Amino acid sequence: MNELTSLGALGLELPSPAYLVGSIIFGIVGYVAFRRGRKAQRPEITWAGVFLMAYPYAVSQTWLLWVAGFVACCWLYARWN
Repeated sequence: MNELTSLGALGLELPSPAYLVGSIIFGIVGYVAFRRGRKAQRPEITWAGVFLMAYPYAVSQTWLLWVAGFVACCWLYARWN
C-alpha cells in the first residue's frame, strides 16, 4: 500500500472501475467494427473500429471516455447499414 501512496504523490493514479469497464466495452465494439468493416470493405467502419479501440489510451477522464465512446457508437450504428 505504501507504493500506491508514493505513486499518488507523483501524480499517477489507478483508473476507476467505470473507466476500465468503458475501455473494455468500447474496445470490444471497436474490434467487432474493425473486423466487419474489413470484411465488407467499408473503410469508414474500419476506421471507426480503430478509433474505438485506440482512443481510451489518449483519454484520461472517465466522463470523456464514455461521451466519446457513446458518440462514436451512435455514428457507427447510423453508418452500419
